Amino acid sequence: MSEEKVVRDDKVPLDSSTNDEVNQNAGHNLKHIASISTLGGLLFGVDTGVINGAIGYMATPQELNLSSSNEGLVTSGITLGAAFGAVLAGRLSDRIGRRRLLKYLSVLFFFYTLACAVAPNALLMIIFRALLGLAVGGASVIVPTYLSEISTPSIRGRLVTQNELMIVTGQLLAFIVNAILGNWFGHISHIWRYMIGFGMIPAVLLFFGMMIVPESPRWLVMVNKLDDALDALKRIRPRERDCKDEISQIQDTLNQESEIKQATFKDLTTPWIRRLVFIGIGLGVMQQFIGINIMMYYGTTILTEAGFAHNAALIANIGNGIVSVIATFIGMSIMNRVNRRSMLMSGIIGTTISLLLIVLISAFLSKSPLLPIYVVLCTMMFLGFFQGFISPLVWLLLSEIFPQNLRGLGMGVSTFFLWFANFLVGYFFPVLLSAVGMTWTFLIFVGFNILSFIFAYKCAPETRGKSLELIQMEFKYGDASGVKPEDK
Repeated sequence: MSEEKVVRDDKVPLDSSTNDEVNQNAGHNLKHIASISTLGGLLFGVDTGVINGAIGYMATPQELNLSSSNEGLVTSGITLGAAFGAVLAGRLSDRIGRRRLLKYLSVLFFFYTLACAVAPNALLMIIFRALLGLAVGGASVIVPTYLSEISTPSIRGRLVTQNELMIVTGQLLAFIVNAILGNWFGHISHIWRYMIGFGMIPAVLLFFGMMIVPESPRWLVMVNKLDDALDALKRIRPRERDCKDEISQIQDTLNQESEIKQATFKDLTTPWIRRLVFIGIGLGVMQQFIGINIMMYYGTTILTEAGFAHNAALIANIGNGIVSVIATFIGMSIMNRVNRRSMLMSGIIGTTISLLLIVLISAFLSKSPLLPIYVVLCTMMFLGFFQGFISPLVWLLLSEIFPQNLRGLGMGVSTFFLWFANFLVGYFFPVLLSAVGMTWTFLIFVGFNILSFIFAYKCAPETRGKSLELIQMEFKYGDASGVKPEDK
């Protein structure tokens, strides 16, 4: 096919029953493809959540004999690798394609998960976890990109946020597997190797799944494979003439984007660009310093410190996973009905109160037999507010605040700092827990939550109901009122 724009050709209209059947088949195919590709998000969740139950077993002197510092590195090394994987994945996918990169990432998921499962010492475990993080970071960028490029505008938001749901589902699945293996086979000292090895199963499913899904039509148009792009669209769109129209629209958009001068680090000398990038970095760091991953990575450790037996803590931690999934569902359903700033600040108030309650309970009820129950209820409360109000909203804000010419720089830098902040939290939590105990450790995170609220109040923009162009104009010309156009 030539490089000229594809034009629609006239077709004989289908009767209504045929139209319904074609629309249904296209919609079914799109959901099926989305389910396969979001296995990358499921792997993200499994590989970050599995350590929650496995770390207690592998840290023992009979196994890897981890110090508190090594425990932090084993846990958070995956996020350090993810920071670099996220930065590299975007450019690499532009060269080889979204589908092919996801297939390659599934191979990395499989072999580095296997390497972690058989690691003979702490050093190799830390190295393999960091390398596994390359796949986690790559999936965190490419899966949403692929979903946004195969979806239609009417379902794009729901389809892309499905990846967030799959991440917390993966963490819940890891918690359930940990509880089953820990309670039924906990007498086996190396049971943690099977916990980690479970992650190879979704990696295999992702590899074979990516063999049957189409490549991103947008990428195929980018590399001038228009025939392939048309074939890909025919699988997920109801009518061929719609496919041809969409290819024309993609070509128009790519032509417009090619004329836009992309921002570079030199542009940070421009005050409004610098402010926007710093807000993006602040949102990413804030999301992590609120303390979500002390719950997702160390939930079992926290519950054990509170007084649960280890096997009971594994079971109780499933409750944390269930709350995360339910809260994510709720957050997805209300995020377009509530102002972003109000939702974000309400979430931070909720997480702050949850952590403060843990501080007070651990300080004044340390001898109470009900202490473990109080703590697990507080962790569930924390996760409900975070997963429902903060986590999906931060990713949504990051996708909204950067205009087209700034998106590559802004998202790349913000995501890197988000993952690096994740690493710092994951590394220092067990060190703090060992050094100052649970009460003071959680009090430190209460302080981070207060700082996060101040940042959100002063810096988080209101983007609901605003076009990307209007958001850019407000940052450029100083309209930071946070009032929607229709409210003015």
